[in-house]
Amino acid sequence: MANNNSYFGGILAGLKTLVTGMDITMGEYVTPKITEQYPENRKTQHIAERHRGTLVMPHDENKKNKCIACTLCEKACPNGSIKITSQMVTTADGKKKKLLTDYLYDLGDCMFCQLCVNACPHDAIKFVKDFENAVFNRDALKQHLNVPPTQAELDEYAENAKKAAIKAASEKVALNNKEEK
Repeated sequence: MANNNSYFGGILAGLKTLVTGMDITMGEYVTPKITEQYPENRKTQHIAERHRGTLVMPHDENKKNKCIACTLCEKACPNGSIKITSQMVTTADGKKKKLLTDYLYDLGDCMFCQLCVNACPHDAIKFVKDFENAVFNRDALKQHLNVPPTQAELDEYAENAKKAAIKAASEKVALNNKEEK
């Protein structure tokens, strides 16, 4: 047989790889082709269960979201595609809590790594199977996922804060009067 180190051995090895490549090409040439009719079968398109399409924030029937503005998803995002804006408000019982005012998600910067979903303690965000994300302008990829608080809700929280401040001041005056006696 031919030695691969010789001139003719190299030629035979080259011909062998050429025939192997042509065999694979001819095999693909005769196999039946399967064509997906994408725009027409959009409703019946099979999408894998693990597909990560677009990040959404599901809301309940009262248009309330589960997000508590803890910013864990923002901190878990490796490239900063999530920006959370919140403010401190006072509830009716006088306790302070964070209120989510804006949840900005930039789909154009997202790596679809799902670290934000895994970090969320209240399952307030999730990925859906939406895969049609092509736009002409990158600004259209920036989405506000939350339902912003209404002005009536903000006014109610401001009124609660006033009531809490008056109550704290009256308790302080009562404590000072008690200490003087």
